[in-house]
Amino acid sequence: MGKFKEQTILLRISWMFLLITGIGILGFGILVSAFPRIAGSYDLGIVRALGIATTGMGFFGILITLMPFRRKERWAWLTLWYYPIFWTLHLVCGLPPGNDHIHQIVFILISLLGLMLPIRHFFP
Repeated sequence: MGKFKEQTILLRISWMFLLITGIGILGFGILVSAFPRIAGSYDLGIVRALGIATTGMGFFGILITLMPFRRKERWAWLTLWYYPIFWTLHLVCGLPPGNDHIHQIVFILISLLGLMLPIRHFFP
């Protein structure tokens, strides 16, 4: 009984971590869409388009986290590996916003934890 409860808590913690990551990506996309100059001195139209695409990615990530991931659908777990890849590329390539990369490291860590904690639920 204790093991089942522990696994349920791990799954709950993991989807909350992934939800936080999705909200972070959604917020990043909204900010870049509304204020493209925060990304730097790039073509504002391209930056705004990237912000809109990122907003969509955050929105879909949140939906995948809240519905199929919580139902333990394996495809959702595989799809959400895009989060650590997204933030790692932002860190490695020095992509915007800002010059401090602490938020990127935090999002990499919480998305990896969110994917690794419930691995037994998806691959028993």
